[in-house]
Amino acid sequence: MWNYLQGRGEFLGFLTYQHASLAFQTVLVGTIVAVLIAIAVHRLPLFSALTLTTSRVALTIPSLALLALLIVPFGLGVVPSFIMLAFFAAMPVIGNAIVGLRSVPDSVIESARGIGLPRRRILFSVSLPMAWPVILTGIRVSTQMVVGVAAIVAYVLGPGLGSLIFNGLSRLGGTNSVEMALTGTVLIVVIALVFDGLLVLLGRLTIAKGLS
Repeated sequence: MWNYLQGRGEFLGFLTYQHASLAFQTVLVGTIVAVLIAIAVHRLPLFSALTLTTSRVALTIPSLALLALLIVPFGLGVVPSFIMLAFFAAMPVIGNAIVGLRSVPDSVIESARGIGLPRRRILFSVSLPMAWPVILTGIRVSTQMVVGVAAIVAYVLGPGLGSLIFNGLSRLGGTNSVEMALTGTVLIVVIALVFDGLLVLLGRLTIAKGLS
């Protein structure tokens, strides 16, 4: 393993950066879309129930199948990879965001209205802050899932550490094949741990003490 790593630090660093950047961007986009959807439907019982069910069912779609479908209109590379990952990133956050927003007590909303706060101010000053711990839990789940699933985009020439894993597996028995696959796997685990640690820190900085 040490012999394989020697002289490849810059190459491995670049792949690690690609993987982390792709995961970060897709989770960010997925989270924004998910929260906007949750805001739109959480006060509508029928639509919120349908959205919750749809988000859970969507997670059962095989990632490779979705990736294969996206190749037809978008070809190979970053675009289908980004869309697939952002789609899966949004699903856990949608459910948590709806549950979090619906769990805000009506009495709190009425009190905010009673002191004259407009609807938008109530959303950003009351509802979202109170729902944030639940939303952040969904983001943590989403991030861990996306960091792992992002390895699959190597099948469509997407960026990241998946290329190391699949190249190693395709050359099993050859020189450095096991080292390639193991290095890619370990680096993905490291990225997942770093992101989770950062999200835990974010929670400590942004969640009100009374909601912790």
